[in-house]
Amino acid sequence: MADKAMVLFSGGVDSTTCLALALERYGKGNVIPLSILYGQKHEKELEAAKQILDFYQIKGMELDLTTIFANSNCSLLAHSNEKIPQTTYSEQLKQTNGAPVSTYVPFRNGLFLASAASLAIGEGCSSIYYGAHHDDAAGNAYPDCSEGFYTSMNQAIYEGSGKALKVEAPFIGWNKAHIVKEGLRLGVPYHLTWSCYEGGEKPCGVCGTCIDRNNAFLANGISTLSS
Repeated sequence: MADKAMVLFSGGVDSTTCLALALERYGKGNVIPLSILYGQKHEKELEAAKQILDFYQIKGMELDLTTIFANSNCSLLAHSNEKIPQTTYSEQLKQTNGAPVSTYVPFRNGLFLASAASLAIGEGCSSIYYGAHHDDAAGNAYPDCSEGFYTSMNQAIYEGSGKALKVEAPFIGWNKAHIVKEGLRLGVPYHLTWSCYEGGEKPCGVCGTCIDRNNAFLANGISTLSS
């Protein structure tokens, strides 16, 4: 395999920082961003992703996995009747007694990584990057962001690809503030990213990911950067 990377890319803070890191390591011509539709309630992240690709002057790929989640009532999905919680993940976990939060899309990262593996092999990539980090995994909020999950998926994809493809999760032991710090070093266009789970004109500011985003920027001495 060539020294190329595919990056799971949603247009949010984590995946955009992951994309910037891959671009630094591999160069524009050797990085393929992959954006995935999964039936989410809005397309704000995907719109942001297109703007970010224009910023970096690179092309990406899109994949639609919507039908796989047709029977899920995850609150992030367009057909769900569940409301998106307006509180921190730690508060949500108290209400779920430690079960994954309602915005956890069942095994989403597993499906994304497996699908990306098939595409990456065809594109001649040697690595898949995804932006899982410690804050999302903490307390079992998103179990497919945990270090154990990453290790297992990496091993499965490595073995299943004939030991030609591996998964890279460079932020797996980091918190979001550390990711933003790295992104500021890389010059990530955070003003173009979208994190909010709601699809309004402006971010709601009260969903779990809005709260995490704002806290991460505050930890780096920045009041906020858009959505």
